[in-house]
Amino acid sequence: MFKNKHVILAMIVAPILAIIAYFGIDLAVSEKPLAAKEGETYKLAARSNCRYTSGLCAMVNGDFKIELRSETLTENAVILKLTSDFPLEGAKISLMQNQEQAGSPINMEKNNASGKEWMVDLPAPTTEESRLQLVVKSQGTLYYGEAPTTFVEYKTFFTEEQQSQ
Repeated sequence: MFKNKHVILAMIVAPILAIIAYFGIDLAVSEKPLAAKEGETYKLAARSNCRYTSGLCAMVNGDFKIELRSETLTENAVILKLTSDFPLEGAKISLMQNQEQAGSPINMEKNNASGKEWMVDLPAPTTEESRLQLVVKSQGTLYYGEAPTTFVEYKTFFTEEQQSQ
């Protein structure tokens, strides 16, 4: 079988052609990323860390990324810090305690002069269905998103183990 030069050549060329075809199809079929246009609105997708008690929630759209961090959580209030890779012109956030009760938007306050850090003091989430709605403006473009409030409580296996001792 390995004495035939055609079989040997086919065994060498076939994997190379498969790799070229893989990247060629990806290049031909994949969606080309577009730059955000001024005056348009774009939805932010909540990452998986928003669904867990991680203390962090990342929301992204292409290369635009913001991160919400739970700074302080008490019985009555939660302090959230928003960090962005790009300077923001403004940020509003609202807390929906349930589907029927929409919260009113609250302006976030700049935490530094660069406009990349913002803070807000919100009432603490009261139900499992509580959600955050967020709108930010950067370079004349609006980005909006929604995320569960599960992330505001930072809890790990180690913190649970320390409390039990």
